[in-house]
Amino acid sequence: MGLSLQNIDKIVNREIHLKDISLEFESGSRNVILGRTLAGKTSLLRIMAGLDRPTHGNIFVGGNDVTGTPVRKRSVAMVYQQFINYPSLTVFKNIASPLKTIGLNKKEIDRRVRETAEILHLESLLNRLPSELSGGQQQRTAIARALVKDADLLLLDEPLVNLDYKLREELRVELQEIFKQRRAIVVYTTTEPTEALMLGGNIVVIDEGRVLQTGSTAEVYHNPTTLKVAEVFSDPPINYIGGTVQGSTARLGHDIEIPLDGHMKSLPAGKYKFGVRSHRLFLSRTSEKDSEIQARVELSEINGSETFIHISYNNARLVVQETGIQPLRIGAEISIYVNPSCFFVYDEAGTLVAAP
Repeated sequence: MGLSLQNIDKIVNREIHLKDISLEFESGSRNVILGRTLAGKTSLLRIMAGLDRPTHGNIFVGGNDVTGTPVRKRSVAMVYQQFINYPSLTVFKNIASPLKTIGLNKKEIDRRVRETAEILHLESLLNRLPSELSGGQQQRTAIARALVKDADLLLLDEPLVNLDYKLREELRVELQEIFKQRRAIVVYTTTEPTEALMLGGNIVVIDEGRVLQTGSTAEVYHNPTTLKVAEVFSDPPINYIGGTVQGSTARLGHDIEIPLDGHMKSLPAGKYKFGVRSHRLFLSRTSEKDSEIQARVELSEINGSETFIHISYNNARLVVQETGIQPLRIGAEISIYVNPSCFFVYDEAGTLVAAP
C-alpha cells in the first residue's frame, strides 16, 4: 500500500499553509519531515490522516482516491506532541481503546495490548492511571495505543519534543527498532536535524509550506541543493561567507584566500556563497591546509559538554561548535580555522554548485 499526495494546497483565511506538495511514500518506508516551527509539518500530517481536507489536490492510498474519506474510515494512527491519553482509563484500557472500537474479541485485545506494552516497556504499568505516570511513560502509552492498531499509516508529530534529553535519546533508539519491524508507512516530523539523521530512512525538507528537497536522509544531508535546505538541515544553521572566484583562487570576505582544489577545482569565475557547518570550524589548526579566520566573539554559549561560540567576521555572523567548555570573553579577537575541503559552494541564487 503506497501513499501519494498530488498537488496539495492548504489555504486558511487566504493564508497559504501548504503549497503545491506532491509526495510519494512506499509501504514499509520510514520518512522524516524536517522543518522549522510553523513550516507546515502538522498541517501536512493532518491532511495525510484525513483530519483535514486539502483546499486543492488529491490523496491516493493504494491507487484509490481517499481525499474526502474521513479518518475513521482509514487505516491510520497518529501520535501527537502532547501526552494525549484518557485520564480515567488505565494504561491497559488506553492501549486497548482502538481495538475495542473495531470490535476485536477480548482474548485478541489482551494479546495485542500485552505484546505492544512489552515493546514499549509498559508491562508493569498496565493497571496504573495516566496521572500516576511520568511524562515519558505517558508518551510511551500514547505511542503504544497508536502501534497496537497495526495501521497501514503511522504518523508521529514531534512525539518526543516535550520529553527531557535522556528520555528523548532512549525513545529515539527504541522507535528506530520498532519502525524497522513494521510494514506500515511511518511519517515522523521533527525540527531537529540530529533527530532526522538518527532516524534515517527518507526525508522531506519543508519550509513555509513548500517542499524544498526530498531523498534519502543521508544524501540530502550531504548534498543540500539550496542554501535554504542547508540552513534547515544544520543545527546550528549552516554558516556562510560571501566570496569571489578568480582563476585558481577563491577570496572569502576581505582577507581569506584559498586555492581551488578538490571539489572546488572547476569553479568558474564569479560570486559565490561558501557554506560550512559549525562543527567544521575549530579554535586550533587540525591540518596544514586549514585557512585562518580572524573574528570577534559575540557570545560563548556553554551547553553541556559543548560550547557554541558566536562570532562576527566581515559583517557575517558565524557559529563555532567546539567540544569541551570554552569560556571566551565577549569582544575578544580570536582566530578560527576551517579546512577548505569542508565548504559547500552556492551561487548567488543559493543553488548548490559544489559539495564536499
